[in-house]
Amino acid sequence: MLKQTQQQKLLQKLSPQQIQLMKLLQVPTVNLEERIKEELEENPALEYGEEAGEDEFKEQEEYETPSEEDEFEPDGSENEYDNIDISEYVSEGDDDVADYKLRDDNYPDPDESNKTIPIRVETSFHEHLLSQLGMLELDEHQNAIAEHIIGSIDDDGYLRREISSMVDDLSFSQNIDTTEEEIALLIKKIQDFDPAGVCATDLKECLLLQLKRKSQEDPGVYNAYQILENYFDEFTKKHYEKIQKALSLTDEGLKEAITQIIRLTPKPGGNFATLNKAESYVLPDFFILNNAGKLELTLNSRNAPDLRISGGYREMLKEYDRGDKKDKRQKEAVLFIKQKIDAAKWFIDAIKQRQHTLLSTMESIMDYQREFFLTGDETTMKPMILKDIADRTQLDISTVSRVANSKYVQTEFGTFKLKFFFSESLSTDSGEEVSTREVKKILSDLIEAENKRKPLSDENLTKMLQDKGYNIARRTVAKYREQLNIPVARLRKEL
Repeated sequence: MLKQTQQQKLLQKLSPQQIQLMKLLQVPTVNLEERIKEELEENPALEYGEEAGEDEFKEQEEYETPSEEDEFEPDGSENEYDNIDISEYVSEGDDDVADYKLRDDNYPDPDESNKTIPIRVETSFHEHLLSQLGMLELDEHQNAIAEHIIGSIDDDGYLRREISSMVDDLSFSQNIDTTEEEIALLIKKIQDFDPAGVCATDLKECLLLQLKRKSQEDPGVYNAYQILENYFDEFTKKHYEKIQKALSLTDEGLKEAITQIIRLTPKPGGNFATLNKAESYVLPDFFILNNAGKLELTLNSRNAPDLRISGGYREMLKEYDRGDKKDKRQKEAVLFIKQKIDAAKWFIDAIKQRQHTLLSTMESIMDYQREFFLTGDETTMKPMILKDIADRTQLDISTVSRVANSKYVQTEFGTFKLKFFFSESLSTDSGEEVSTREVKKILSDLIEAENKRKPLSDENLTKMLQDKGYNIARRTVAKYREQLNIPVARLRKEL
């Protein structure tokens, strides 16, 4: 049975402006310029100031978000067009002289060097291999197969595609008939390319290819080759006694052979530049300077673009305001202009709020971890979670998380992601709470200082940390060690 009822509900919804701000907060500085260009292309009422790229952010007129009564879709009736109020759009309140126009031109811009984003000129790994392909005397058929083989090599330098699968790939995708023998022959040729070890199918073959290019008359190289060829599993598990006995090596001979292997490269393609620009370089969002014990925080000038409402659009509104306002087409155009100006104002306001949110969040982090920013010593870092900064800034935890996950700060001790400064707490014997990052740093220092002939076990590390006053279990030490990418004691052993 159908029934009609009336209900009152209280709902909390994000406005389009709030959604826009949240999206802008996630954009790192290196991508902000691209996001602004997109907005400039979509909205002709938004433009850069007279001197595009100036660091100072000119004040725009204050405005209020239109209420639901003001937001309406015209259906073409005269009454709706008559309701257009453009008085606030033609006011002169935002025509004041901007700060940048009052500067003395005799002084250079201090941030001039920051105006150009550094772009790396790089040659990819595959381009490097293809450039060497021209040195081989191949016909058109073989060259096409060789190019396919190079295209199948991954970024680490390995060929993990089965030869039989490549035969099928060439047949179906390029209509090239070939055999496994022909492909195997071309793979051997490509394995002679630089860097050494390229086009190997696994780590063992990669290391052996590199050793083949060294003089086999060198006893260390010869023994290293024998170890990898015949005792690879024993070597990876560091069963050195078994290898030494099997090859009748002296302690010095074994050590020399192991040294030769350690010098090899497990990822031949890893030394080449990546084409992913997001990973190629980091453009800091903040700069922290220690000025005689006083920390000074500045926001990257790219976060403060010079944006304003188009003067041409505003002039069109002034012309309409001076006219008789009877033409329906004029009213339709004015309504369109009004909507574009509103969108431009919202975007400018979102950029301002983004600046304010970034600065307030970073200031709170800087105050909270002041000792670290003064000394660079990780052991001075205090436990800090998102809620700690959210309480200080009066921002939502999700907002702080958006800032922390995508922003970087440059200090005199290096460039760090904001997420680096957040960590859980651990109790000491005295009941004091310390950062887990401090414990990890001490753990890392203990392992670095250990005798590599007799590495410290997790149990020994746990006892040493407990002796320093940290209440920590062995499984927690193992967890922290794994998070630091440090292997177990047996695999840390050296001769």
